[in-house]
Amino acid sequence: MDELFTVNALLALATLTVLEIVLGIDNIVFLAILTGKLPEQQQPKARTLGLMLAAAGRVALLLAISWVITLDKTVIFELPWPPPETHAAAPPATTTPISLKDLVLLLGGVFLLAKATWEIGRELEHAHGAKPHKQLTALAAVLAQIVVIDLVFSLDSVLTAVGMVNPDEYQTRWVPLSIMVTAVLAAIAVMLAFSSPISRFVNQHPSVKMLALAFLLLIGVVLVAEGLHTHIPRSYIYVSMGFSLLVEMLNLRASRRPDQQVA
Repeated sequence: MDELFTVNALLALATLTVLEIVLGIDNIVFLAILTGKLPEQQQPKARTLGLMLAAAGRVALLLAISWVITLDKTVIFELPWPPPETHAAAPPATTTPISLKDLVLLLGGVFLLAKATWEIGRELEHAHGAKPHKQLTALAAVLAQIVVIDLVFSLDSVLTAVGMVNPDEYQTRWVPLSIMVTAVLAAIAVMLAFSSPISRFVNQHPSVKMLALAFLLLIGVVLVAEGLHTHIPRSYIYVSMGFSLLVEMLNLRASRRPDQQVA
């Protein structure tokens, strides 16, 4: 028990919690877009259930960590072109192996691209006065979409947790597992606390909603690229998203200023 409260363990817990919160930004954006299609009285319930399902899924993956690690090694098929990144010492590859993890990333990325493109088209139709389509109001259908895409986000989150916490540094297996589970649950709790105001803000401002959909397109491209063994540093993605969001906040603030008469 004392091993759980050492400096190294607490530092690993704090660092991993922050990383899990950052990785959860994608999830909150997707959650805001989907739950905004429900009746207003059902949206809090959908957000809570969606994040609870996310927590349950990530904890289940952590408990099955030995299986999750093998996802990178289970090759499903090979694509007939070489990967973009090969080691100089190794002979050049002629095919790109697609593992089970790669397949999940590819399907999740395609799903995000299709979903975001569809939603952008709907927003543009509404902006041009087209008759709005009948909105999806089934809570079960929204939760099903949340579960599908959260599976992709959970893989990223769980693999990050495994990479951050080295089980070999601890005498017992439950200590690193406790650190990873605690960090994931803490991140979910933070997401749950901020999901309501973020969702309300996104859905009340059409330009912010369009920006959020553009973020989903960007994330979808990143997932497809990673599924094809093309690594894109996440720092580039989050800096770009943060800068775009800052510009949008400045635009919103400027639009609230009363018009000034020029003398």
